[in-house]
Amino acid sequence: MQVVSVAGVPMTVLKTSVLFEKRWRATRIDAAAACPRMEGSVTFTPKTITWFLPRNIHPLISGRFDLQEVHMGVDGERLEPAEMAARRYSLSANAAHIIVQIPVGAAGGYFKSHVLDGLYLTTYSIEPMLELLWTENGSQEDTRYKVLFPITTPLLTGPLQVTDHTVPEERKFKVLFGPFVSDVSLINITFSSEVLSVSDCNARGYNVLEHMSPNSRSKVFTLEVPFTDGVVKQKKEAETTIYSLHFTFGLEVLPEHAPFSHTANLEAKLVDKLADLSGLPSVFGDCDNQYFYILVKYRAQGSDFETVVGKRALTPDLARQYRVLENGTHLGFTVPFSSPDVAFEAIQGSSIKGRLDIALRNPKNNEFIKQFSLACNFLSTLTECHPNGTMTALAVKLESVPNLNPAQLTLRDTACGPSSSDDRFAYFVFTGSSCGTTRKFLPNMMVYENEISLPDELQSKLDEPDYELKVSCFYHINRTQAVTFHPRLGRSEPFAENAKGKLQVAMRLALDASYSMFHSDEDYPIATFLHQPLYFEVGLKSVNPRVSLELESCWATLGEDGTSQPRWNFITNGCVNPTDLYQVTFHPVGVDARVQYPSHFKRFEVLMFAFDKDQKNLNHQLLVHCDVVICDARNQLDGACKRDCSNQDNLIKGQRRAVADGLGFRHASSGLIVIINE
Repeated sequence: MQVVSVAGVPMTVLKTSVLFEKRWRATRIDAAAACPRMEGSVTFTPKTITWFLPRNIHPLISGRFDLQEVHMGVDGERLEPAEMAARRYSLSANAAHIIVQIPVGAAGGYFKSHVLDGLYLTTYSIEPMLELLWTENGSQEDTRYKVLFPITTPLLTGPLQVTDHTVPEERKFKVLFGPFVSDVSLINITFSSEVLSVSDCNARGYNVLEHMSPNSRSKVFTLEVPFTDGVVKQKKEAETTIYSLHFTFGLEVLPEHAPFSHTANLEAKLVDKLADLSGLPSVFGDCDNQYFYILVKYRAQGSDFETVVGKRALTPDLARQYRVLENGTHLGFTVPFSSPDVAFEAIQGSSIKGRLDIALRNPKNNEFIKQFSLACNFLSTLTECHPNGTMTALAVKLESVPNLNPAQLTLRDTACGPSSSDDRFAYFVFTGSSCGTTRKFLPNMMVYENEISLPDELQSKLDEPDYELKVSCFYHINRTQAVTFHPRLGRSEPFAENAKGKLQVAMRLALDASYSMFHSDEDYPIATFLHQPLYFEVGLKSVNPRVSLELESCWATLGEDGTSQPRWNFITNGCVNPTDLYQVTFHPVGVDARVQYPSHFKRFEVLMFAFDKDQKNLNHQLLVHCDVVICDARNQLDGACKRDCSNQDNLIKGQRRAVADGLGFRHASSGLIVIINE
């Protein structure tokens, strides 16, 4: 038994020979088995598993063989193409490999919960199957190969959220906590004065429930606590009673009984009934993962008041930004989480707790007649850990440190400042061997850690709490990646010069993420809602398999002139814009009836609310533009044809690497897109 590299994929090969002897005759039977190894044949992203299997497995076949059939299945059962499409599995092939792509969380696999250093993590496991049939040239001899390949992802961070569904008028806190994998159990809840089991909570009237998803793969917990219970604290402010609840969920993962916990703070304000009857307006609010939704009810006083959002008056310009609607009895508007009127209170795991303050002011005497606050947790990518050891972190200025200048924040090595910053954020890019990053070992894992803070000499000058943000990246030990290269024998065959020629490039807008149907020219202008994603494809019109299309930059403008201002950059130097909170998503391109050469196409998804951060310049229509460079697929050694998104210093500074290299670009634009406010 030995490990052999086949087309860059490590495989365990077992060969046997059996010799039969009878008188003057001897017969030998040779047999071989080859199994791919996890290390080097599987790559992971947070959303996708990619498995590479050699197209021709030389330990099993010799001479010239043609691959006739490829079938895919799961758990030993072959799947039809329709079922694969329904599960969003992808099966493709190139000259060297059979390539299987499976979305993390797809049907056919399962999640498992884990606890590491008190953190709730998950893994996703699936056992795909491939069946291959080769036929030897010039004969009818067939060779069949079937492999079942169990795959488990590295540890994934769980997007846990405590969602506050409290309606103060119902006089009870209502909260939803999750989602969890089905192997998590809620053991107890710790309040400020006591610890109660789930049965104790229900006996006391708290109403703790477990809700399983229809496919039994995930669950959430709900909790209701009356305002009148002793664990709820009350505080009076003018004509309002403020109710607050502090609690910690105690949970464990079965069957290991691995414990972990999660703490939450809730607050609700209730206007006293006598004050409510006085005719003063009332304010209500809710939020989702991106927005605050505010509703003002006029009552007897009508609309004779001024609305203050954060610290700014709701002027006509600001009202257009926040999409204000008014019907004579109510005033409603929507505030993005990234708005400067939102105060950031805390960083909790992979989310930022933001608070929006609303005040109604009497214009005659400037006195406040109503004040309202709404706090919510918003998921945000604060730390990214790349396979090459590059780490990125986003530091957020909190309300508790109003005089903090994010540009002055540093890593442990004070010489390592942010790659970019503004008055609210600082973005850091560093590696596991730089800027004072430390390393420690855990079972089968390495953890790289650093801290973001102010240098001591600057912190001492501020009469504010110390700012400290810990950054951690977890990497598996004993996991390798295979790199395949093909040596070139001589240079007698000339290479094409990158980015030259009369090749045509076009941009199209797909109807959905399958990229199977597209809008025609007659469909423009195309109307879409602000919260919906758009799916773009940039394609090269060529039958030459030796060229490839690479995106240099993509952006949106308000008109057909791609050089006009304002513009919103979402791809720079071939990589996602690191300063954009809503980064684009690249989609893989596979061979199908329409796509003969995947290297001729690039696909990406843009979320429409990515442009919402600059609504004062957004007149509800835009066009998308892309600069592309055409490369020789065999000679991608220069400038824009060599992409390295791990080092984004140049991206932050706005430099254009390919322009500096003197390469020319092709340009493609979409038709007019009209944004409809929901």
